[in-house]
Amino acid sequence: MGTRVDINTDLLTWAIQRAGYEVDAFLLDYPKVQAWLDQKKQPTVRQLEDFAHRVHIPFGYLLLREPPVQRVPIPYFRTQGGLTDNVSLNVYETVNNLQRRQDWLVSYLEEQGADPLVFVGKYSVESGFQRIVSDIRETLQLSEDWATLQSGKGAAINVLTERVEAAGIITSFSSYVGSQTQRKIPLDECRGFVLVHPLAPFLFVNSADAKSAQLFTLLHELAHIWIGKSAGFDNSQLLPANDPEERLCDQVAAEFLVPAELFRRNWAENSSIKKLARMFKVSPIVIARRALDLGEIDKNGFFGFYNAYRQELRDIKTKRKERKNSGGDYYATARRRVSPTFAAYIHQAVKENNLLYRDAYRLTGLSGNTFQEFMSKSL
Repeated sequence: MGTRVDINTDLLTWAIQRAGYEVDAFLLDYPKVQAWLDQKKQPTVRQLEDFAHRVHIPFGYLLLREPPVQRVPIPYFRTQGGLTDNVSLNVYETVNNLQRRQDWLVSYLEEQGADPLVFVGKYSVESGFQRIVSDIRETLQLSEDWATLQSGKGAAINVLTERVEAAGIITSFSSYVGSQTQRKIPLDECRGFVLVHPLAPFLFVNSADAKSAQLFTLLHELAHIWIGKSAGFDNSQLLPANDPEERLCDQVAAEFLVPAELFRRNWAENSSIKKLARMFKVSPIVIARRALDLGEIDKNGFFGFYNAYRQELRDIKTKRKERKNSGGDYYATARRRVSPTFAAYIHQAVKENNLLYRDAYRLTGLSGNTFQEFMSKSL
């Protein structure tokens, strides 16, 4: 029999909830933990190590007297509930992973004598969304009707992402923690976040979201960079949290994607929400929200359309449930997750002997032949 460990049972509950599980559901799958919580038995070291692995927590945390305080290092907004620093483990680790990448890149760029990006923190909440939209368009060299010229939403995301990366902003599109595909990032908790820095802003978009919603998130985060404020958000129902910065960033995203003048002109000709959504390469919900903001429909009209459309999406999802997922192109997915710009800096630093392969593997989440193949395909 292995050595048994006397632990604070509050740590067990904390660890289960921190990993994103409901305690009762977790105990159904692992009933022996119930005996530990009831203090009828104590876990062995081996059992506790296995438990730590299942809840993705360092073993040593379970030997503390009380749960450690872990707060996400950026303001995090929820549409319902406002500002918080309490997020799930998967979101917490995703923020920290990107922050580690940013810390390395900032140090590297400082050594190279790089200049700060002039647009980071160029404006404030008082500047007004129209000035910010105009400056983003000028920086990215995109016209007011750029989205209408694209073949589809995927093409629009690709064009916008390429321009954003070319401006010096690192983008990461993913729906799970690092390369651990089993650890999903809850869409209802995190649509995206941004880590602002004058040398190397990093932004994250949850790729589990619809492409049109990813576009909105990307623009919302760009607005945060232009006002110099890091933040994360859930953006439930495409509504911002009750915060002036969040409202401003939503206004910027809406005006950039669906310019008011262009919208009104087309709405007058045909007020079909779905037709305008196809034209602007956005979700019908974004068009409905734009119509609400510009006084073309009222709140009852907006929420009536919103609820009906969400039900339509649920029905479609149910019909597609039995379809097999092909898995897609691994290296194309990795390229979006890591960022081609960030990968280029890593590759350059390795070639200059300024970065060990071991550290390059850690920063990209890739290793060995996979790392080499990724670099050859991505650069």
